[in-house]
Amino acid sequence: MRGFSVFACSLLLVAAFQSCTLMSSLVHDGEVIARVGKAKLYRHDVEKYIPKDASPADSALLASNYVDSWVKDRLFLEEAERQLSKSEMDVSEELEAYRMSLVRYRYEQRYISDRLDTLVTESQIEEYYDSHKDQFELAAPVLKVRFIDVMDDSPAKREMLGMISSDDYSVLSRLDSLASTAALRYFDNSDNWMSAEELAAEFGLDYPSLLSRMKGDMIEYRPEGRGDVLVAYVCDIIRTGTAPLEYCSSAIRNIILSSRKHELLQGLEQDLLDNARENRKIEIYQQK
Repeated sequence: MRGFSVFACSLLLVAAFQSCTLMSSLVHDGEVIARVGKAKLYRHDVEKYIPKDASPADSALLASNYVDSWVKDRLFLEEAERQLSKSEMDVSEELEAYRMSLVRYRYEQRYISDRLDTLVTESQIEEYYDSHKDQFELAAPVLKVRFIDVMDDSPAKREMLGMISSDDYSVLSRLDSLASTAALRYFDNSDNWMSAEELAAEFGLDYPSLLSRMKGDMIEYRPEGRGDVLVAYVCDIIRTGTAPLEYCSSAIRNIILSSRKHELLQGLEQDLLDNARENRKIEIYQQK
């Protein structure tokens, strides 16, 4: 019966929070809005978790979700306190370890934010690429493509497919304009490399199946029972070997920044140790 009463209480609270009129009063005074055993939830506690710019409907939903979660958490806590031994309930060591880890992490992020040089030049990217080409062996081919998905019976299909392989800027502008209204999907990735796996996902195929459909520089696929045709014009393809620099540049930039962060943290750690030793703040006693 006790579990039923708590559940019923939760349902009533959810209903109450979904009323915009009640919502206004529920989150702006200090009255208790839920109770599980001796634990109480106050309206001002809920208010802290509701964005000030949230709509009345969103506020009501967020509040009711919070109350429901709070009730469940307290029920689990009550049951755990009944079932666990005193030693099992002692989480002081874990809490202290977590606190230390969290405080250290927050300070490290502040330290990095204040000191990290985020400028990575093209020459630095090229230098890293040239020195680590073995890291950038292709796992799958990369391509530069134009892709279109259009209904087979579309009046604009023939015209769009006739333009997809053009190198004329005016023709491609016309294709872009026409595809925006007549195509189901369209993108021009002719200036940027993309993985064959990414392209295959657009077709709903695995990449070996996709590339097996490639005839010349065109890939065409008609999914059974859908009535549309998917076409990719392959401007360029690299099937094996080292990935091109342009394809790797974003990953290399992240690697360089990650290395800088690591160096900053190593320097911070060493500085703390050196300063502590200099000021005799550290004593390590020899164990007997």
